[in-house]
Amino acid sequence: MRGPLALILIAAFVAAAAFVADHPGHVAIVWQGWQIDTSVGVLAVALVVVLAILAVAGGVARGLFRLPQRWRRHRRERRRNAGFTALGGGFAALAAGDPDEAQRAARRAVLLLDGMPASLVLSAEAAQLAGDRATARRSLNAMLERPETELLGLRGLCAEAMHAGDVPAALDFAERARRLRPQLAWAVETVLTLQLRAARWEEARDTLADAERRHLVPPDRMRRHRSAILIELARAAETRGELRYAATLAAQASALTPDRPAAWCEEARLLIASGRSRAARRRIEEGWQVAPHPELARLYGRLSENGSALARFEAAQRLAACNPEAEESRVLVAEAAMAARLWGEARRHLASAVAAASPPGPPQRLCRLMAQLEESEPGDPARAREWLDRAIAAPPDRRYACTNCGGDSPGWHALCPHCGSFDTIVWGGAPAPAPMPGLPLEPVPLLLAPGGLARWRQ
Repeated sequence: MRGPLALILIAAFVAAAAFVADHPGHVAIVWQGWQIDTSVGVLAVALVVVLAILAVAGGVARGLFRLPQRWRRHRRERRRNAGFTALGGGFAALAAGDPDEAQRAARRAVLLLDGMPASLVLSAEAAQLAGDRATARRSLNAMLERPETELLGLRGLCAEAMHAGDVPAALDFAERARRLRPQLAWAVETVLTLQLRAARWEEARDTLADAERRHLVPPDRMRRHRSAILIELARAAETRGELRYAATLAAQASALTPDRPAAWCEEARLLIASGRSRAARRRIEEGWQVAPHPELARLYGRLSENGSALARFEAAQRLAACNPEAEESRVLVAEAAMAARLWGEARRHLASAVAAASPPGPPQRLCRLMAQLEESEPGDPARAREWLDRAIAAPPDRRYACTNCGGDSPGWHALCPHCGSFDTIVWGGAPAPAPMPGLPLEPVPLLLAPGGLARWRQ
């Protein structure tokens, strides 16, 4: 397209020159006593030369005028490039676990990049890696002044507060992050974690409900966590003397997690404490169908403790009939039969329990009961010793254990007494129960860990 246009312009210029040559004309200019006589062609050439000289002079003037601005821009670009080089080197040093080099690079990046958000992140991470908490806090507080890094600054300050053991400050930072971004999973989980650590069960229940509305927690995990909180709320209500309200909360917990024996045990115990024996007996029988547990058997026995040994045996049979194939049912009836001196019934149920035991064999409790039976009837000390010897190598009895750390617990608690994890204690045995999702009460790292960049979460 440019070729034809150039040809047209050249043709127009040649035609104009030819016209002027054929019609030279005459131009006279008189000014201040001066007179200039020339042709039209010469005047046109002179005008073109003057305009060209003015254009060149204007370009030189503009260049001189813009020279300081260009110099400042050049300096800024040099500083920016040097800052980005320092920034990249700093993150590489972080990933390599070199805190000294990372801090040097961070100081240079902050200076050269005039506090760019990425340089503040590097400064905070380098200080944390080096254990310089004061510098880390200064960098994190500087992040709060910028909208693009405010959430990251709050996360880092929350982690710093948790590291220092300042739970109220950590909770305040997490709450601020949650208000800024209600859908932010780490903020909601950290708020919930800190509320649980402080045993603020009411607030934790509200936080969990908000997380459910926002679909931040899977439904199965939500039900289990809510059930755990309800049990702790029931215990708190019992401490205040509100037995009926406590029993209602425990009933809600058992409805949410029918397979959790602790919920049924808590509800039955509270019903008995409030004098509602008939309701307690009914709920124990319902719980036995889905989650048989020794504590439920003990509570059921309390309802018949004033009767004879034979009456207690009959009560044990009624409860066992709710779930006759369960090991706990066989053991329950066998123990009641031994107390009533019904040796044949005791032997029948214990033999059935031993035969149904999964590999590697019957647990210690069954071995001890068989030894006790052999001592009582027909009175064979040798057989009793055999069962006692077998109990030494037998699998351990079912117990409450934490799926996070594996530690045993004398009873169920929402928080593991060993590792502090939330809702990880289950009724299990050997082998260990299958892991279940829980909420670890540990601070969330800001961005990087000494292991490198791969642990950047959220």
